[in-house]
Amino acid sequence: MEQNMNVQDIVEELIEIGMEIAKSQSLELSINRKEELVLRHIKAFSKKESRIIDFQPGLEWFNVAEGLSIYQHLKGKIVILDFFTYCCINCMHVLSDLDVLEKLFSIQDGLVIVGVHSAKFSNEKNSKKLLSAVQRYNIKHPVVNDTKMSMWRYLGIVCWPTLVMLGPTGELLAVFVGEGHRDELIIHVGVALTYFRSLNKIHTNDIPLQLAQHLLPVGTGNILFPSKLEMLQNEQGESLVIADTGHNRILVTDTTGNVQHIIGGPNPDFKDGDFETAKFNAPQGVSTFGSLIYVADTKNHAIRKIDLMRRIVITIAGTGSKGHDYVGGKIGKDQVLSSPWDLAVYKHKHDNNITPILLIAMAGNHQIWALFLEDTIWWKNKKYNEGTCLAIVGSGTEENRNNTYPHSAGLAQPSGITIAEELKLAVFADSESSSVRSINLQTGQVSAICGGSRDPLDLHGYGDLDGVNYSVKLQHPLGIAWHPKEKIIYITDTYNHKIKIINVTTKHCKTLYGGGIPHDIYLFDEPSGIAISPEKGLIFVADTNNHAVKMIDTEKGNIITLPISVPIIEDDNNYKNIYFFDTTISETGGKLNVLFSINFSDRDLKLNSDAPQRWAMNLTTNSTRWIATENCGELSSPINLKFFKGNETHEVRVTLDIVACKTTECISKKLLVVYRVHQVPDASTVVNEKRKVIVK
Repeated sequence: MEQNMNVQDIVEELIEIGMEIAKSQSLELSINRKEELVLRHIKAFSKKESRIIDFQPGLEWFNVAEGLSIYQHLKGKIVILDFFTYCCINCMHVLSDLDVLEKLFSIQDGLVIVGVHSAKFSNEKNSKKLLSAVQRYNIKHPVVNDTKMSMWRYLGIVCWPTLVMLGPTGELLAVFVGEGHRDELIIHVGVALTYFRSLNKIHTNDIPLQLAQHLLPVGTGNILFPSKLEMLQNEQGESLVIADTGHNRILVTDTTGNVQHIIGGPNPDFKDGDFETAKFNAPQGVSTFGSLIYVADTKNHAIRKIDLMRRIVITIAGTGSKGHDYVGGKIGKDQVLSSPWDLAVYKHKHDNNITPILLIAMAGNHQIWALFLEDTIWWKNKKYNEGTCLAIVGSGTEENRNNTYPHSAGLAQPSGITIAEELKLAVFADSESSSVRSINLQTGQVSAICGGSRDPLDLHGYGDLDGVNYSVKLQHPLGIAWHPKEKIIYITDTYNHKIKIINVTTKHCKTLYGGGIPHDIYLFDEPSGIAISPEKGLIFVADTNNHAVKMIDTEKGNIITLPISVPIIEDDNNYKNIYFFDTTISETGGKLNVLFSINFSDRDLKLNSDAPQRWAMNLTTNSTRWIATENCGELSSPINLKFFKGNETHEVRVTLDIVACKTTECISKKLLVVYRVHQVPDASTVVNEKRKVIVK
C-alpha cells in the first residue's frame, strides 16, 4: 500500500510539473530551449526509478497476438499509456494526436502506445463492444480492456483521457491530463528516445501486432458502422439518407433499400466537388431541407452541404481542423468547429416569413451551435447575417445543468438533436449525462425531460429503467427523432441497445423495441440513429455495430434488415468496350424499359448458359430527374427506368458483365452502355426497347 501511495504521489507531482512545462512550451522559446527543459525533467525522474506494476494477467487484448508485458514485450521502449473510455469525445480527439506520434516514431524507433480502456459505462466493459470501437475509430496500437480499472486505480488516474509516459524500464516519466498535448508529446517522446538511446537502453524489436481491422466486412458493397439517418421528401417520393460513417460517405436510398445516390467515400479526406470528387471523414449527422442535405462531417470538424439537383458538395462552416472556440460568430468557413455530431433544420417563423436555421449538436465543445442559412432575426430581436455560425446554448463546461439562460446551461457531449416544430422545442440526446433535454426555441431556456441525475455535476446517472423524468435511466443515448403524428420523441438508447419513446409533455419514457422486446428478433447492437416515415408507419434504425439499417413496420409489427446493395462506381477508362444509344421520352415524364441482347463478331463465341450474365447501374451519372426500380439484374430481365417531368437529356450508364465461351475456353467481359435519353414534346410516355450489343 505504501508503494502504491508513492506511485500516486509521483503521478500527482508529474501532473503539476507537466502543467508547468506546458506553460513554458507556450512561451516564445526556441525548440532547443524547450527540449533542454524536457531533457532536464526526464533525467531527474528517470533517476527516481519509480517503476509501475505490470498489467494484470488474464485481461483481453486487441491488435496484438498475445497480451503484452511492460517488463518483457515493452522493455527498452518508451511507452505511452492512453487511459480512455470509448464513449468520450475528448478521448476521440486524443486519437489523432497519437496517430501523429505513431507516424513520427515507429515501434522499431522505440515508441509503443498502449490504449488502457477504463470504461465509464457498463456497456463499454464488454470486450465485443470495445472491439467494435477499436475498429470504428481505426485504432492500430495495442489496446487492453482493463474492466476492473486496476491500472487506473493503482496510478490514481482521475479523468479521461490521461496519458502516462514510461521509460524503457517501466519508470514514470510524464503525465498529460485531457486533450490538446500534441506538441508536448512530440517533444517529450523525441527527447526521451534520443536520451535513452544514448544510454543504449532503447530496443528496436517488434511486438506481436495483429490488427483487428481484418475482422471487418470486406469491400464497399455494404455499409459499415452506419450512424445517423434522415428522411428526404422529393419528386421521387420518400427517400432515406444514411451516414455510412465507416465508408466516409453519404448514401441516399428509397425506402426499400435501392441506392439512388452515393456521395463521397470510401477513403477519408476533406474535399468539395461533385459526388465522385467530394470526400468526408467519418460523417455523422444528416438533416434535409428541400433537395439539400446538410452533413456533420465530424472528423473534418466541418458542416457540408449536398445539393442533389446540382450534384455537388460544398463546405459551409468549419476549416477542416479542430477548434477551441466556445463563442463563434464568424462567417462560414472562417469559423472553427469541434466534432459536430448531429444536425437539425429549424424553420423559424418571423413576420410571416420562414427562415431556416441549422442547429448543430457540437459534441466536442459540449454546446449547441446555430448556422444561419439566411439573414435572420431571432432571440431578443437580434439580427444574424447569412452564414453566421455561433454557440447558442451551453457554457462549454461538461455538466448536466439546466438554466433559463442558454449560455449558463451546461451540456455533456450532445450527440443527437431533433425539432418538435409543434412544441417550438429542440430536443437533444445529451449522451454523457445519459439524459434527454430540451431547448425552448423562443426563449433559449434549457430544461430536463428525462434521464440523468438531478446533480448537474453527476454524469454517472445511467441505467436502464422506464419511468418519468429523473426516475428514467438511460445509457449514452445517441439517436433522436420527433414523430409529428404521434407527438412523441423516439430515441436510440444506444448502450442499452433499445428504442424508446418519450412523451415530452408528461416526461414519461417507455421501451418500445430491443433486448427481445416485443419479440426475440428485436435485437440491436449500439444503435446510433433513427428516422421516421410517419405516413408509411415505418421506423428506420441505424444498427451501428451490426453494419445494418433495420426497418420496423409499426402497422404490421415486423422488423427487417434493409437490403442495401451499393453499386460499384466505375470510371469509363476501366472499359475497353463502350456502346452508345439514343432514345426519346415525353417531357411530362414516363417509363423506359430496355432489354439488351448480346451478339459476337467472332461466331465461335457464345454466352455461357451456366454462368451469370448480369447488368448493373453505374451511379456516376444518377440524377434526381430519373430513378431505376432496380440497381442490378439478370441480362434476361429488362432495365426499368422512371423519368420525371423535365426537358433535358440524361446519360444513363449501365455495366454489362458477361461470360462467353468457345469450345475450349471461356472469357469474361465487362461492357459499358451509355444510354442518352432525351425528354422532348410529343414523345411517348412509355418506351419499350430491345437493343443489340455486338461484342468484337
